[in-house]
Amino acid sequence: MTLARADLAQYVDHTLLKPEATPGDVEALATEAGELGVFSICVSPSMLPVSTPAGVAVATVCGFPSGKHHSSIKAAEAALSIAQGADEVDMVIDVAAAIEGRFDEVQDDIAAVRAAVPTDKVLKVIIESAALSDESIVGACRAAVAAGADFVKTSTGFHPAGGASEHAVRLMRETVGDALGVKASGGIRTADAALAMIEAGASRLGLSGTRAVLDGLDGSASASDGEEAGGY
Repeated sequence: MTLARADLAQYVDHTLLKPEATPGDVEALATEAGELGVFSICVSPSMLPVSTPAGVAVATVCGFPSGKHHSSIKAAEAALSIAQGADEVDMVIDVAAAIEGRFDEVQDDIAAVRAAVPTDKVLKVIIESAALSDESIVGACRAAVAAGADFVKTSTGFHPAGGASEHAVRLMRETVGDALGVKASGGIRTADAALAMIEAGASRLGLSGTRAVLDGLDGSASASDGEEAGGY
């Protein structure tokens, strides 16, 4: 597998979720997104609305980063983000519910946010895969499918357990099949790691160091040469 720079860029949600990010930082992120040709920018909901260059979508987060919010609060946050121009919402599940196998609760949580996000907008579900067993990853992904999500996503990038791994991405893809997208996010810092995630089944990448990853594409012969990525 090989990818041209422009093709790899179209997998990327160019991300800035640091608590100290300013409106000026977000404006710079949007400008850089246009220069790099990425799919979208991903910013905190308090940064909305934000203008982006033509062809660059706007993503935001919901219940971030802990997921320990009432479903009604997550739904309200998602609805406000859509009203303020977000095209995509990345919500965090209650990770403890997945760890304990309470997948009906996980599904209900996702469904509440799905009801607040119109079907012409994209809902991604962050499962914090590094903190889950394989069984819990599968259960959380099945809950996302049943609740009508569009993507499952590995990580917030803020959990001490770590970020994306090839194993988790592969398991997530095997579970959701072609029904949902799979977003790998957290600790992907090199072109080799990015290609490895795509080969494992990722259809989107969350990157904060996008330029460095794209600049490193030269000499990255194939995704099979990649290294597994950890947390931030």
